[in-house]
Amino acid sequence: EHSLSFNLLLHLNLRAAAGGKRPGFMERTLVLLDVNTRSPIRVLSDNFLSLQLDPSIIKDGWLDFLSSKRLVTLARGLSPAFLRFGGKRTDFLQFNNQKNLAKFRGPGPDYYLKNYEDDIVRSDIALDKQKGCKLANHPDIMLELQREKAATTQLVLLKEQLSNIYSNITITARSLDKLYNFADCAGLHLILGLNALHRNPDNSWNTSSTLSLLKYGAGKKYNISWELGNEPNAYRSMVGRAVNSTQLAQDYTKLRTLLQSVRYYHRAHLYGPNAGRPRKNSILLLDGVSLTAVSFHFHYSYYMDGRVNKVEDFLKTRLLDTLTEQITKVTKVVNTHTPGKKVWLGGLGPAWAGGISNLSDTYASGFLWVNALGMAAVQGIDVVLRHSFFDYGYTHLVDQNFNPLPDYWFSLVFKRLVGPRVLAVRVAGLQRKPQPGRVIRDKLRIYAHCTSYYNHNYVRGSITIYIINLHRSRKKIKLAGTLRNNTVHQYLLQPYGTDGLRAKYVQLNGEKLLMDNETLPELKPKTLRAGRTIAMPPMTIGFYVIKNINAYACRR
Repeated sequence: EHSLSFNLLLHLNLRAAAGGKRPGFMERTLVLLDVNTRSPIRVLSDNFLSLQLDPSIIKDGWLDFLSSKRLVTLARGLSPAFLRFGGKRTDFLQFNNQKNLAKFRGPGPDYYLKNYEDDIVRSDIALDKQKGCKLANHPDIMLELQREKAATTQLVLLKEQLSNIYSNITITARSLDKLYNFADCAGLHLILGLNALHRNPDNSWNTSSTLSLLKYGAGKKYNISWELGNEPNAYRSMVGRAVNSTQLAQDYTKLRTLLQSVRYYHRAHLYGPNAGRPRKNSILLLDGVSLTAVSFHFHYSYYMDGRVNKVEDFLKTRLLDTLTEQITKVTKVVNTHTPGKKVWLGGLGPAWAGGISNLSDTYASGFLWVNALGMAAVQGIDVVLRHSFFDYGYTHLVDQNFNPLPDYWFSLVFKRLVGPRVLAVRVAGLQRKPQPGRVIRDKLRIYAHCTSYYNHNYVRGSITIYIINLHRSRKKIKLAGTLRNNTVHQYLLQPYGTDGLRAKYVQLNGEKLLMDNETLPELKPKTLRAGRTIAMPPMTIGFYVIKNINAYACRR
């Protein structure tokens, strides 16, 4: 069953194949590439690339700035997508149905806090007067104060994380309004994680906070999907009490009953179990529970902590392939227990080695991210949730100055060009004969999908191919078979500036990608005439749209 995903990858160690001949020979070595255009091997969700926001955003105050026009524009660039509001602190959230704001603020230097509070309240009052989508432009001084405040709070949050002891977070009606307004303005569908650790003395789930939240949301006609808890297999280490799978299944059934009792949500989608690393038993809690999709969490940091301390580590094929092994385990378990059930992958984001050598805001982290998307797609993962869109930790797409980081640009190009139908790739080139007991790791990775139907620059039937070149040399790729003699639009993403793979900026076909004020730049392709060879510079990522190929798999 591995053969499919591995056939799609190819390995070209040209030096070995060339038998040490002169360099000119290597340059001329072509990779021949063809795609099966008859039918897709997978059809994923339209929201395949989706986003996550961590509940710590309530604690550090950034929630109040989600109405920022710039932030909403950046999120809108990645729609359609799900927005999962969840993370480690999901199980410490308590809903409180009141509008009173000031009481629940986090810590901050007193001398300015009072005025700052008043500013937030004033800003909220102004926003309330807006009809429909509520957007704000916050003055710089306010953002400056917020960044200071967040820095203080984040030390507290980090301490909680390291000690694995979390304090409760109150989500007020006002917080929910702000969260929903953000999702709604940006064209994202909100999935709200409910606190599964709120327990009665007999260990059954306490639903009081949830019921009041459901009633409030229904009154506001908030279209929300739900999930219960976050990584239940880690509860014992967090709060010293385990919740076994039988109990969790009962809790999910209880939640389903609650949703049915609130008329507005009687058909709402329910996701879970958000298990961490897949183990045999973590899946059993699905028995008898009607879930829309099964979700798992996979943090690169599981296997990267301490191992990623220089950018070159992002190029290690061993690292890139760990995801495949994890996904194979998950899909195997799901197919055994609930065949046909869709699988989601949540919490995905590059590691931060203790946050000291933070490389996740560099061009290099894009190799891991784009490869994860490609691999997940080939293996039929329906939705991948990036943790997080903004604010939390070190793996966000947008920084605290509301500037998009390299992974944002990769995500944006992916979203614009890559549709949910996955196609099989066929490659011929100089492939090395595998030696017994040695896994060949691939340094040139090629994935193909139908082009996104949301992109009106391309007619249905177009194909998008994306290629990751991890080689330190240029690679030439010739389109063969059905792909021959078609015009190609190239979107080549390279690091901008002198920092190489450490660059914080990205260029598209030689132009630096920047967001001016509140508009996203136009993504301009470079046209390659029919029959021309694709030349991929070393250590780059490129997207190629084959325009008028009228592929049968992509027409309907």
